[in-house]
Amino acid sequence: MQEAIFLDKRIIDSIADILDSKTGKSLEDLNAIKNVKILDNDVVKIELTNIDKTVQDEIKLLIAKVVKVDLKYPGVIIDFTFDNKEENTNNNGYKYLAIASGKGGVGKSTVTVNLAYALMRLGKKVGIIDVDIYGSSIPLLLNMPIKPLDLNEEERIIPAKFMDIEVVAMDFFVPKNQPLMWRAPLASQMTKMFFNDVAWDSEIDIILIDMPPGTGDIAIDVRELVPKSDMLIVTSPNINAANIAVKAGLGSKEIGHNILGVIENMSYYYNECSKERVNLFGVGGGTFVAKELGVDLLVAIPISDSDEAVFKEGSMQRKMYSLLAKNLG
Repeated sequence: MQEAIFLDKRIIDSIADILDSKTGKSLEDLNAIKNVKILDNDVVKIELTNIDKTVQDEIKLLIAKVVKVDLKYPGVIIDFTFDNKEENTNNNGYKYLAIASGKGGVGKSTVTVNLAYALMRLGKKVGIIDVDIYGSSIPLLLNMPIKPLDLNEEERIIPAKFMDIEVVAMDFFVPKNQPLMWRAPLASQMTKMFFNDVAWDSEIDIILIDMPPGTGDIAIDVRELVPKSDMLIVTSPNINAANIAVKAGLGSKEIGHNILGVIENMSYYYNECSKERVNLFGVGGGTFVAKELGVDLLVAIPISDSDEAVFKEGSMQRKMYSLLAKNLG
């Protein structure tokens, strides 16, 4: 029987202050809590990293007391590992493409989903990692059922699947509508799990990374986890949004991401009756961002009056995404 997996923030919070007597630092300070899983039988499985062997038994006893006595779980399994820097920073043989933006509301996740569809139509096997930990939206955009993900026999996460697109996102690990009041170390832990502990289809051609807006801990984590990933910057034509997108792009370049180009989303509305373009959100944002970052404006995607437009044969949106996918492929 496959095991369901989800996180219980109480466990992480409760063991975070446990001290490593060798260093005098807490597990949180050492960033030692690598994974916390609750298996189907309510046994807690905890993976700790970089804890010296001389104190492992001591820490096991302290954790067992918290989990079994204080939190009333029936059992606990504790594994100790040591980070292999080379293993954690390679791209595992997959091609990664990050989709980023300076601010929310410019349609970054919508671009990610529609690009995934376009790549799939070209015969590509596509995966999506939604690392917008605090604002996950990929499952909602795909209208996917939200339920805990299973593990395979190697205890790796089996991604959810929509059509031929595989997905991992925060929505599958927390109860519906529960806000995440997490500090950066917890979000970092989740991000690492998405990259290191997922059993992707062996024939996956490309994994799209739906980034959180702006630059910060998660962007740095992604750079460390997949240093060979490329990036697309999404902006709207609005010049204020464009200015923030430039900052995000420059920050991404500073930490080593390779920016392939800029996508201007919600670029204009095409009036079928008058055959004219109507610039609802301003003009020039995408061109400005591309110029400031020294890359190309790859495509200007119009606004749709229907969520289904991208699926319609011959629609302008579908043509735009198909062109983008072909250029990226």
